[in-house]
Amino acid sequence: QVSLVESGGGLVQAGASLRLSCAASGLTFSSYDMGWFRQAPGKEREFVASITRNSGTTRYADSVKGRFTISRDNAKNTVYLQINSVKPEDTASYYCAGKFAVVSTRYQYWGRGTQVTVSS
Repeated sequence: QVSLVESGGGLVQAGASLRLSCAASGLTFSSYDMGWFRQAPGKEREFVASITRNSGTTRYADSVKGRFTISRDNAKNTVYLQINSVKPEDTASYYCAGKFAVVSTRYQYWGRGTQVTVSS
């Protein structure tokens, strides 16, 4: 069975840094583009960042560009989200997702999420 498991969330002060991880199993990880999404209380889920299977292309939401960095280690079947200069508005549940890179236009696999809470 396909499984995506996020970790690394927690309670941090504004301005701090943390790194989220997403470990994948049950799929050929190197064949999948990966993304990070988040959902804050009372708000819709939003796109955060994405990375292609070979790390050739990364994309970021305007709200996080310059502060967040997505990366992956295909040997470890893991995608990361480095979060720097964290802001209170970054408070959300963060989800990783995967899509088959060759033909898929939407993400078909999702993790359960990890909570990031930022204090002022």
